Order: sequence, then C-alpha cells, then structure tokens
Amino acid sequence: MHPWIAQRTQYVDSSGIRKVFDLAAKLANPINLSIGQPDFAVPDAVKQAAIQAINDDQNGYSLTQGIPALRERLQADVDKQYGHDNRRVLVTSGTSGALVLALMAMVDPDDEVICFDPYFVMYPALTGMVGGKVVKVDTYPDFHVDLAKVEAAITPRTKLILFNSPANPTGVLATEDEVRGLAELAAKHNIAIVSDEIYRRFCYSDELVSPASFNDQAIVVDGFSKTYGVTGWRLGFVHGPAEIIDKMTMLQQYTYVCAPHPLQWSMLAALDVDMQPYVDSYRHRRDLLLDGLRSAGYEVSQPDGAFYVFPKAPWGTGSEFVAEAIARELLIIPGNIFSARDTHFRISYAASEETVKRGIDVLTDLAKR
Repeated sequence: MHPWIAQRTQYVDSSGIRKVFDLAAKLANPINLSIGQPDFAVPDAVKQAAIQAINDDQNGYSLTQGIPALRERLQADVDKQYGHDNRRVLVTSGTSGALVLALMAMVDPDDEVICFDPYFVMYPALTGMVGGKVVKVDTYPDFHVDLAKVEAAITPRTKLILFNSPANPTGVLATEDEVRGLAELAAKHNIAIVSDEIYRRFCYSDELVSPASFNDQAIVVDGFSKTYGVTGWRLGFVHGPAEIIDKMTMLQQYTYVCAPHPLQWSMLAALDVDMQPYVDSYRHRRDLLLDGLRSAGYEVSQPDGAFYVFPKAPWGTGSEFVAEAIARELLIIPGNIFSARDTHFRISYAASEETVKRGIDVLTDLAKR
C-alpha cells in the first residue's frame, strides 16, 4: 500500500455492485436487473420545481440544516407521526450522507455496531471507516430478526444497532413485533438504534413500522431518492433526539456543508405528489418476478417492500451462479456482496416489465442446469 494512504481505506473496496454497473455499460443489450434505483421518470411537478428554484437563483449555500420551508414541513410530519417533544429534523446530502454523519457523531474507535446479515453494503464499510467494529447478526433463512440473537450479540462495547426495513438486499419488511422488540431491547441496554427507512414508500402488504414508534431516542434516516426517482440529486433527511441532530448538523457544516440547495425546493413539491401508482406498478413487477422464480423452483423469501428479491442459488455458490447469469447477459448481484454467506443473489425489479420477463426466461433456463 502506498505510504500516504490512510488505514481507514482498508475497510473500503470498489463496490461489487459498481463493478456490475461498469460491466453493463460494455454490453449491447443487457438484461439489467442489478440497479437499485427506480426506472420511472421524475414526476413533472418535481422537475419544474427544481427548474424554477434554479431560475429564481436559489443556487448558493442553504442553511446547513436545510431550507426552513422544507425542514418545517418535514418537522411537522414527524411531530404528527411520533409526538416526541425533543425530536428534530436535519436535511442531508442523501441518506448515505445521513448515515455517515450518524456514525461519525456516535461511534468511537472500538465501539461495536450491530447489523443484520444480509446487510446494505455501506454499513460495514462506514463502521470501519469511523473505527468501529461490525457485529453481524445472521437472519437466514427467512431474513427476519431473531431478538434472542440480537441480545446475545450485545456487549459492553455495543454502541448502536443499524436496522433497515424494508431491507436491501432482501426486500423483507420487518413485523411490528420485531420492530417493537428491537426498539425496546435498545432502550433496555441504553444503546442507539439507527433505522434506515429509505424504502418506506415501497411497502406492499403492511405499512412500515418504525422503531421510533416505540423508542423516542431512535434515529431515523429517510430520503427522497428512491421515492421520487432522484437518486442523483443526493437529498435525504434524518430525525432523532435534538442533541444527536445538533452534533450531526455541526459535522455536516464541516463536510457536506449543505444538501443541494435548489433541489431542496423541489422536494416541497414532491411531498404533494401521489406516488401510489408507481408503487402499484412495482408491486405488479414483484408479483411477476416471484411467480416466475417459484415456477422455476427457486427458494425465495417473500419480499414485501423495496424493489429487491434475494433468492437462493439453485446450484453452486451465489458467485458461481451469477457468473453464469452474466455470461448470458443477465446482470444480477452475488449475495456475498451483502453477506458473510455466498449462497444467494440479488435481483432488482426496478426495471421495465419487459426486462423483468426477459430475466425470468434466463433464470428459468439457468435453474435447469
């Protein structure tokens, strides 16, 4: 390693997902079921609000904590939902930015951070970058939280639990009992719980239940990127205890400075757009994909949120199976990107119905090997 490179970089490798993105760019007609971003166009009202803000010269810095109009709207929604006297909102540079700030604000070197395996790829990397130690709690085979396993993983060094529902990569939506138990466990042991709720809007059976409903100290990370198809705009928000949010605001001032200013104005318009037709379309694609996988004999847990399915490879390791799929120009992600195990693979159905059907055809053929 070059002598100038910091030790913290050892916790970060080029994302396996990014490598598949790069591969997609080289193929003439790939069946791309790898990308975790909505395929629909940004609603016109949202685009026009962004354009108007730019034309109105809202192009300088905003307040670090976000433009007052958006922050006040979000604060009102949060207050109505949770009714916590001390809960505050911060507008961030993407949900990823919110996660970075949360871990920087709370995790010291050698602190332990519990996350659930399979996990979003960023969780172990960010934890390592701030000097923390990841403690993985296995959730196979159904990807639901076993509270006894969580309690067994808690030690005097445990600082926080990183929780994600609906989950990437599994699409599993935690039950109310799981969420309540996890929130109460965090309170019992006086540890933080950070709930990543970026896929909140994409729930297909029940509504998302947040740990903040049962624990007034829970930190909730949310955002606009997935809901409105604006992943490149880098807009998120976080809410939690005022003292934590104040520290995160200070850290944002010296890192991201603020979320993109003109685009914050567009989110005021976005909050009034009915996204249910888009959600219904994704539910249909999920059902189409699940029917195809199950008809082909795949072992797959029911995903009730987000836009991912996480089936078990019918033969070989997850990596071996994905290599063969990619050889047939079907782009999917090996499960070991998200897990200590190499048994599954991730499919994103944030793609056209035609692309999903083409993917099912290849997966059906691959299962016969």
